[in-house]
Amino acid sequence: MSETEGADRRGKVDRPGKEVGEGFGEAEVAELCRDLIRIDTSNYGDGSGPGERAAAEYVAEKLAEFGLEPQIIESEKGRASTIARIEGEDPSRPALLIHGHTDVVPANAADWTHHPFAGEIADGMVWGRGAVDMKDMDAMTLAVVRDRLRSGRKPPRDIVLAFLADEEAGGVYGAHHLVDRHPGLFDGVSEAIGEVGGFSFTVNEQLRLYLVETAEKGMHWMRLTVDGTAGHGSMTNKDNAITELCEAVARLGRHQFPVRVTKTVRHFLDELSDALGVELDPEDMDTTLERLGGIAKLIGATLRNTAQPTMLGAGYKVNVIPGQATAHVDGRFLPGYEEEFLTQLDAVLGPRVKREDVHSDKAVETDFDGPLVEAMQKALRAEDPIARAVPYTLSGGTDAKAFSELGIRCFGFAPLQLPADLDFAGMFHGVDERVPVDALKFGVRVLDRFIDAS
Repeated sequence: MSETEGADRRGKVDRPGKEVGEGFGEAEVAELCRDLIRIDTSNYGDGSGPGERAAAEYVAEKLAEFGLEPQIIESEKGRASTIARIEGEDPSRPALLIHGHTDVVPANAADWTHHPFAGEIADGMVWGRGAVDMKDMDAMTLAVVRDRLRSGRKPPRDIVLAFLADEEAGGVYGAHHLVDRHPGLFDGVSEAIGEVGGFSFTVNEQLRLYLVETAEKGMHWMRLTVDGTAGHGSMTNKDNAITELCEAVARLGRHQFPVRVTKTVRHFLDELSDALGVELDPEDMDTTLERLGGIAKLIGATLRNTAQPTMLGAGYKVNVIPGQATAHVDGRFLPGYEEEFLTQLDAVLGPRVKREDVHSDKAVETDFDGPLVEAMQKALRAEDPIARAVPYTLSGGTDAKAFSELGIRCFGFAPLQLPADLDFAGMFHGVDERVPVDALKFGVRVLDRFIDAS
């Protein structure tokens, strides 16, 4: 009897090395994640990264193995994304997009406990750059899709899969390229799920919240420039560009923008207030954030606009006062507050500072309601009886910005049940990024149920 013939509805078969009752997808998800981590897809922001094409080919091969015909689309040499469509039981229904990016931010191996591109399993976790951002979701998606294709289980509606390049540098060569140049790939898609959502926050033994991203801040990555008077370093100079710029950057770095409670933040605070049994005051969030542990890093920046200086540059010799100084700033604004953000930003910087965008993108927000949200709740509770899904705003950005241009309603839903003491938020772009193997298997089960319910 073949493995397919021996599979039940969820594709579960006896396989060497798997746990009793474990499905095909659960059995291979950790290895898929390790394989993806071992492909160095570091995105330096200048197109010099080595591995996006290799990752696209790996994903295409894994999808083709069970009958799909994926496309690899390059925006520029090596900047490759993989797209595939799975036919559903009812092709007349609007389609669902499941997307993930294959690129990662660079990592310095000397800082890590385990090499960031070795994909090692230690202490019950898969370690490596991309383990949480976001090769975990890529692996879970591949595992679920391969399981369903192998066992012949069609989804209720068409599913479009997108494994994308360049998200870590704004998606210009990935999602934005596909949306601008190949929008037909997403014909009929009404909703999407992607990264940075669906992960757990343990409140107590009776309740685990799963944070689903329904909004994310917009971005203005900026270059600041001040022109001054060049001269000899030994002389007095009252028009020193470095001095003027540093004073402006220091003002900006210390500036605290006002609290602005958007509808998603209000919904999250209401849910959290109910879960904790205390009333939360948005104007006094220090107490609230203390209760959130590691996820405070994700939530704290969603109450106000932010502008963080990240780079400084000036001069070429110690005894030469340069005529120009530059800085780069990572600016993020809440949905509905872009104009206020820019006005306040210019007021803080002052008239001497020239500001120009290096990359900008909009904020996005959707309501936390409808059949797709109900499908998330149902799938989570089936695998975790004390689960409750709640909406939240992401302080960063994702490829949802690009797909929203097509009218697609986007959610962050990459389900993981995490240990209560794991600093999950701290591992995004951090050192020793890792994801529990059990959380990957949980995500496979939840995603499979979610597809059936969606």
